[in-house]
Amino acid sequence: MRKTVIAVTLISTVIIGLPGVFAGNFSFDLESGAVWLTRNDVRIPGDSGTAFDMLNITGTGPWAAGRFHAIYEFNSRHALRLTLAPLRVSGRGRFEKPILFDDTVFQPNIGTKGVFQFNSYRLTYRYTLFDSDRWTLGFGGTVLIRDAKIQLVQKGLKDTNSNVGFVPLLHLYSAYRLSAATSIVCDADAAGSPQGRAIDAALTVCWHPSPAWSFSAGYRTLEGGADNDTVYTFTWAHYAIAAVSYRF
Repeated sequence: MRKTVIAVTLISTVIIGLPGVFAGNFSFDLESGAVWLTRNDVRIPGDSGTAFDMLNITGTGPWAAGRFHAIYEFNSRHALRLTLAPLRVSGRGRFEKPILFDDTVFQPNIGTKGVFQFNSYRLTYRYTLFDSDRWTLGFGGTVLIRDAKIQLVQKGLKDTNSNVGFVPLLHLYSAYRLSAATSIVCDADAAGSPQGRAIDAALTVCWHPSPAWSFSAGYRTLEGGADNDTVYTFTWAHYAIAAVSYRF
């Protein structure tokens, strides 16, 4: 956690200082909504733990969700974006069989609290490849700092598996203008390997009533996980989102 806080602080300091160095555009975007989970499979350790469905403990939601973007556009082609995307859900349920989780065996038919956390902090570079009256297409890369945690608690028992790490992602962006003030936007970060994958994509309708303000609403999906000897986790989250953005 300490490394995560330090990294986020450094990234924020760099981006906030950019307007004093470059004559570009700066904008803030605040997104909120609700999130549901349709998959949350866990086996820790990945090679010897007991597989279980975390949704049987936490439920499927909905839970309140939100994220924050700070974007700096150097010019019409180059931009940086800082994203703070917390995700934490919890609930209570019971296991139907003994569960070996990390170093602890949790017993069946006993009230169990479960906590699932996947906070991510990202720095994205985007290059606008094509920009016309109707279409804008861009691509780039994202560095993601993952702050993940899975915790189980029974009476007299508690175990937590935490992980903080860096993940490189490919960034893709497209926008189609329906009119001068309305557009459809697809924004995605994604990566995949034999050991796991990550996809975070949003499809929104955006309304720009003025050069400074814009509003959007739509759907976001977050899917992925890891499969190795240490951990097996795969999650699929669905968001109903609305956002407001201010540019100056």
